[in-house]
Amino acid sequence: MGMQALTTGRIEQVALHVLRAPIEEPVRTSFGTMTDRPSVLVGVTDHEGACGWGEIWCNYPVCGAEHRARLAAEVVAPQLVGRSFDDPSAAQRFLVQATRVLALQTREFGPLDQVLAGVDIALWDLAARRQGRPLGEVLAGGPVASRIPVYASGINPHGAVTTLQRARASGFDAFKVKIGFEAGQDRRTIAALLAERGDQEHLMADANQAWSLPEARAMVADLRGSGLEWLEEPMPVDTPVADWRALAACSAIPLAGGENLASIAEFDAAAEAGLLSVIQPDLAKWGGFSACLPIARRVLEAGRRYCPHYLGGGIGLIASAHALAAVGGDGRLEVDCNPNPLREQLTTPFPGIANGAMELPSGPGLGVVPDGAALRDWETLCLIA
Repeated sequence: MGMQALTTGRIEQVALHVLRAPIEEPVRTSFGTMTDRPSVLVGVTDHEGACGWGEIWCNYPVCGAEHRARLAAEVVAPQLVGRSFDDPSAAQRFLVQATRVLALQTREFGPLDQVLAGVDIALWDLAARRQGRPLGEVLAGGPVASRIPVYASGINPHGAVTTLQRARASGFDAFKVKIGFEAGQDRRTIAALLAERGDQEHLMADANQAWSLPEARAMVADLRGSGLEWLEEPMPVDTPVADWRALAACSAIPLAGGENLASIAEFDAAAEAGLLSVIQPDLAKWGGFSACLPIARRVLEAGRRYCPHYLGGGIGLIASAHALAAVGGDGRLEVDCNPNPLREQLTTPFPGIANGAMELPSGPGLGVVPDGAALRDWETLCLIA
């Protein structure tokens, strides 16, 4: 990765901040609804006072944020404090091994993966700040693009056209709608958005693992010729490979997924077998930079498209932007278009979006830090280790 002197320094403190912001319009998916916007931030401070920031995925279940913060504070942080690492990837390998037996015993693979992912983001931010260099440049081993293509995500079926219009006015030219609710409703939603879409605009759809193979086949048949850029997670991630092959063979729309894959072998199989054309690891949910960047590079080598998945607060979003910048390719960064004060207010300075692209922060590390006043406004739990 072009790394040089990427030491973490001796870790002196790990702080976990659980944040919750109320919202007027719930965020709906095929498997659940978010009635507020949660975030778990992790701040890792070294012996010289430098601090790196990461974000731990915590959208579901609704009680998940506090649980992940406690896992981070009570299980992972004690493994870090007092230690230094040659680079963040070494810390990730150490933490995976240190928590392996606990994961096997408790079967809490997901929450522990998510905690380790957020910690990895923080350690990379810390290491890059110690160098005084932007994180994307550190990850790439050289200069990266200053603007990152984006798309507006999280468009709910209710009021979908109005949401698309609002996102367009905010600088987006690509949009992703949530489907997977009821077949007739899904078809009407997509038809309405296709009618609204401009000639130079792009539309994608996300079913959030909602369908069986026959249901997915029926939908891709109906959508043939629609021009959808991709269809995301049409079936559950544990659907047999034979069914994925069957769907890919009959779908004229590129299939996308990856946010719920959780091993190098799973990502490699999805890319190499041609099951997914668009592959979407979520670095706040599994792997952090240390695991997701090598995967993203192999995705591109396999002729697939790397588009980082993300739906959370601002720190994880900017981390995902640096990942995409470091890897390159023709992917788009997912930006939730629903109101979320934990995105803009918590991440300063928040980069602008215009003409379908976001400015990549150019300061050291992530180039952004959580705003202290916003932390106090939205914080519901703080744990210091």
